[in-house]
Amino acid sequence: MTSELEKIDILRSRLDISYKEAKEALDAAGGDVVQALINLEGKESNFGEYFQNKGQDMMGQVKGFLHKGQEYRIKVKQGGKTVITVPAALGALGLFGVLASPGIALIGALGTATAMTQNYTLEFERKPGAADAENSSGSADTDI
Repeated sequence: MTSELEKIDILRSRLDISYKEAKEALDAAGGDVVQALINLEGKESNFGEYFQNKGQDMMGQVKGFLHKGQEYRIKVKQGGKTVITVPAALGALGLFGVLASPGIALIGALGTATAMTQNYTLEFERKPGAADAENSSGSADTDI
């Protein structure tokens, strides 16, 4: 006859779980090792499916954000002259890069300070023809 400790060791070696998790699973299965394995594997797959679904939801939100960002442009101006125009989605990706790396954040901060001293401005503009329920003119300029 297999002792309870041996059954727990079997569960731990097969599923890489703690003694506590193995003991609880064995108790819930009435001491049946096979049933405990089945129950634990079911929980593990549900956990993986949960994260997979959350990841897919987050990717959908990112795709929606990038799609909406294509409707807008960011213009960098010095005085009345446009220096550069980029899609807002590209600017958002740059922001994610800044958040991911302290080195890039420092470069961004120095660039921002330099731009402020040289009288640069940012304009956010909606591309002509983009559907806009709030503003029928098709353009929304904002100076920052």
